[in-house]
Amino acid sequence: MKILLSTLNAKYIHSSLALRYLRSYAQPSFPDIELVEYTINDVTLNIVADIYKRQPDVAAFSCYIWNIRETIDVIRNLKKVRPDLPVVLGGPEVTYDADEWLKKHPEFDVIVIGEGEQTFLELLQVYAESRRTGEPPRLRDVAGIAYREGEHVRFTAPRAQIENLDSIPSPYADNLDELNNRVVYFEASRGCPFKCQYCLSSIEDGVRYFGLERVKADLLRLIRHGVKTIKFVDRTFNINKKYALEIFQFLIDNHNGTIFQFEITADILRADVLDFLTENAPPGIFRFEIGVQSTNDETNRLVQRIQRFDRLAHTVTRIKQSGKIAQHLDLIAGLPEEDYQSFRKTFNDVFALRPEELQLGFLKMLRGTGVRARAANHGYIFMDEAPYEILGNNVLSFADIQRIKRVEDVLEKYWNAHRMDTTLEWLVTRCFETPFDFFQAFGDFWEEQGWSRIGHQLEDLFVRLRRFLETREVERLDHVISLMKFDYLRKQKHRPRKLWWDDVLDKREMQAAFEAVHERLDDLRPDFARRAAQQKDFFKHTLSAGVSFDIETWIKSGELVEGDFVLVVYFPYEDGRENDFVVVRRAAAASGLA
Repeated sequence: MKILLSTLNAKYIHSSLALRYLRSYAQPSFPDIELVEYTINDVTLNIVADIYKRQPDVAAFSCYIWNIRETIDVIRNLKKVRPDLPVVLGGPEVTYDADEWLKKHPEFDVIVIGEGEQTFLELLQVYAESRRTGEPPRLRDVAGIAYREGEHVRFTAPRAQIENLDSIPSPYADNLDELNNRVVYFEASRGCPFKCQYCLSSIEDGVRYFGLERVKADLLRLIRHGVKTIKFVDRTFNINKKYALEIFQFLIDNHNGTIFQFEITADILRADVLDFLTENAPPGIFRFEIGVQSTNDETNRLVQRIQRFDRLAHTVTRIKQSGKIAQHLDLIAGLPEEDYQSFRKTFNDVFALRPEELQLGFLKMLRGTGVRARAANHGYIFMDEAPYEILGNNVLSFADIQRIKRVEDVLEKYWNAHRMDTTLEWLVTRCFETPFDFFQAFGDFWEEQGWSRIGHQLEDLFVRLRRFLETREVERLDHVISLMKFDYLRKQKHRPRKLWWDDVLDKREMQAAFEAVHERLDDLRPDFARRAAQQKDFFKHTLSAGVSFDIETWIKSGELVEGDFVLVVYFPYEDGRENDFVVVRRAAAASGLA
């Protein structure tokens, strides 16, 4: 019997952990299993044709909010050309409201509810027996499913969780070439100890762990294969201190350049674990995703979220100060009783920590969650179909949500993309009342200009910010534009041919800049000094721009020395070497003096 396991990933670089578990569990009994991953951007008919060509006897799909619409289209058309093909669905999107799914979609045959490994194997055994006997499959004998029987939807007995997770064969024992150039998802545990009412993990009781030696062996196999990024999907990786510490230590000893991302709960990260990480973590190897969601105490109480923001802030600050671990902090707009002004405060509270990434998301009323069950209590209106995003509630209007979405848009383009960190820091601390107010005002302006409907190149982002700031009559705009030039040049790998500012230095000024820099060779980084010693190399490896204050002194000491200066940025053209820079007085440059 030939089995097809499939899903539609959001992007090609993603990989499905769920399918690999199902394959590893069922393959000893059913060796003819094909695992085929598509993406939500693939043409529906092309996917259907590919599945048809493979001629499976059973097809199974893993379903999530990001792929359910496309998956339904595929199955609906697949059933038209293969009406005899049993189609099995599983995953968090269809686990809940299975009765509704089966009644609404006659092309679905079976839905696996909850944890799927044992259930899927037994389903295959039932289908195999049916093929041998010619009798209908005895689906009622398989625990943990919903299925259609004539006009009725039937549910079998619930299936208990797998207590010994090590009984599941490793999803990464072989077939590792499938993972080349892709992000690998990994779990060391299942379950979550918390009961946050917007999260599906709140429904499952307890936390179960894979054995440490099993986890280490799988990780080492992936590392040695050359996997670039491994994302742990454990809901709270640091809940078991001893377990987490041992894995951290193992990865520190064996990482070989692989990057590891963890979801952690920052306010319960123990002091000794924090000390261990800040002292021992190799720079750039670990990334932490930290869900803050809201700093409103009443909102957190309503969603049963236990959080001490002061402790969280301490942890995030310590980690940031270490400079070793990048942090991605999450917010959710639209949680119960958090209105626009409260969310503004939440945003500013969290932005004050200056995370490397700040993800601004919007509440999704997921099937099976407490917030969806109690939606009427807070006047929620939301999308009927996935992703079930809210459209408003009793304290946050649809117009408010659209305003916050404009904040999200420019936050992603500017802060999270790190295109002009120095400029943004100046703006949010000196030019606007709060960071949120900057992103909101800029987002509103972006929308008014119609820029959300057209594309952009890197230079456009600088030009558009300048245009926005010009309309605001920002104090010392010349200083802001100077920092924008600095950020633009520091981020380029090569000397840019196209500049977005008009006050370009003429040949005389550039020659004077060379002479002024030449006088400071002893102050420069060795490779910069070597290039700056010769005029030809200097002009090949540098680009100069006029600025209104001494950015070099300001960055080093915080002292703001205003005047007419020239910023000279050095491009080494070598992998692993960052650009460098020096600032000289423009008047000194004109006379050839440093």
